[in-house]
Parts: sequence; structure tokens; C-alpha cells
Amino acid sequence: MVEELVAAGVTLASAGAVYAMAAARVVKQYERGVVFRLGRLRPEVRGPGLTMVVPFVDRLRKVNMQIVTMPVPAQEGITRDNVTVRVDAVVYFKVTSPAEAIVRVEDYRFAVSQMAQTSLRSIIGKSELDDLLSNREKLNQGLELMIDSPAVEWGVTIDRVEIKDVSLPETMKRSMARQAEADRERRARVINADAELQASKKLAEAAQQMSETPAALQLRLLQTVVAVAAEKNSTLVLPFPVELLRFLERAQQPVAGVPQQAPAAPLQQAPVAPQMAEQSVQEQLPSAPPVLDPDPAEAKSGQD
Repeated sequence: MVEELVAAGVTLASAGAVYAMAAARVVKQYERGVVFRLGRLRPEVRGPGLTMVVPFVDRLRKVNMQIVTMPVPAQEGITRDNVTVRVDAVVYFKVTSPAEAIVRVEDYRFAVSQMAQTSLRSIIGKSELDDLLSNREKLNQGLELMIDSPAVEWGVTIDRVEIKDVSLPETMKRSMARQAEADRERRARVINADAELQASKKLAEAAQQMSETPAALQLRLLQTVVAVAAEKNSTLVLPFPVELLRFLERAQQPVAGVPQQAPAAPLQQAPVAPQMAEQSVQEQLPSAPPVLDPDPAEAKSGQD
């Protein structure tokens, strides 16, 4: 009798151990357990730790509550300004309601991935190329809102969406490079012109100051000569300003109070008598050759 009781006790203990091992489940800290009893969802969600279920009756599904990082495959589309681009992104999401994530959607990861790809194509068609390149924060917010709207019903919350890369055609890259180069050149010319304007104003002020003090111009010239001579050149080109000539001219002017000699009166030409004038005219005329008298013998022979 005792042996039978001991055998029954051992059998019960063994059955209890087997039942406990079959019913025991361990849920990790970052997981939550959803129990289906005979196919029906139990309202309570099992927390982390050791939990018990009914063997062969309950079925426990564990749901990861961590933030999931899902890359979105590159999507090719045409922007609003008719530029073909390829854009890829990354989505960060987490499950907020384990029961809804299991019941409402078959595979919430696949559903979020497909919704992210569709939303990315839609955001490419609504945006311009400049927005994709420079205004990504606004596009990320719009993309997050488009994905999060249907995902809330699935018990999933979109934590963050980031556009990783925008691939452009080679022709577009060259065009943008030329545009950037032209813009840089324009800015350089504007800065150079502004510098010339400021320098001209300063030079005008310096010229006005030197005009009030002529000695300053001479000192500046001497400084220039010293700066050029320090290079040990064999040829020295020395500019000679006109202002220095004017300064020397003013220095040579007579000092006030010193008597000056009166300039000599111009010589007056005395009147010429008419006879003397006629004589001078005759002297200027060329003299006629003298007429010779013919020989009497030659004149007589001519008459014969």
C-alpha cells in the first residue's frame, strides 16, 4: 500500500513537473506577451518575467517593444520640376499596443515598410529638387506624418523618418556644378567691386587730406621710395607727381613785402619818313641790268 502511495506521489510530481515545464514562459524585459486561448485574444498582456499559460490551450505571442530601424529601399521618381531622382530613407518605429499589432495587421513590419515606400514616392512627386537637397527637415516631418497616420491603427508609432541620400543624374550634377561656379564668380565680382568702392572712398579722403597739407604728399613719396629701395632692385622707378611741381612752384614765388623791379617798357618804333620808306622799297627791288651803247662801226655796218 505504501509503495503504491509512493508511486502515485512520484507520478503526480512528475506530471506536475512536466505540466509546469510545459506551461512556463519567460518574457524578456523589452517584450510583451499576448495570449490566445483557443484562438481568442485574452485581454491581459503578459509583462516581462515568468508567466504561466495553459498547455495545449493557450498560445503566447511575444512582441518586441524596442525601436525598430528599417531602411527604405531607394525609390526613383520625378520631382515637381521634372527632375528624375533616386531617394532612399530610414524609418524608426516602435510598437505601442502589442494586441493591435498582432490582431489588426498580419505583419506590421512589412506593412510599415510598404507604407514608407509609398509615402516616399508621393513626397518625391510633390517636392522640388531644391527642397530635397536643402529643406530635408520639412520633408522628413511630412513623410513622418504620412506614414504615422495609418500606422496608429496598427498599434505602431513612427518615431522618426530621415531621408538618407538623393541620387541625381550625371548631367544634372554637371549643370548644378556650373551653376554653383557661376554663382561663386558673381559673388566674387560683387565683393571685388565693393572693395574697389570702399578703397576709392578712402583714397579720396586721403587725397583731400594731402591737398590740405602738401608736405604730406612729399613724405608719402619718400616712404614709397624707401619701400621700393628695400628690395635691392637695380632699377628704381620714381614717380614724380604734378602736385610736387606745384608745391615747388609756389615755393619759388616772391615773398610779400620784397620790392620788385618794374618791367622795362616796350620799345616804341619811331615813325619812318615817306622818303626813307620809298628808298627802302627801292633798295629791296631787284636792279635792272645796265644798257650798253652800240659801237658806231657795228651800227654803220648794220645800216649797209
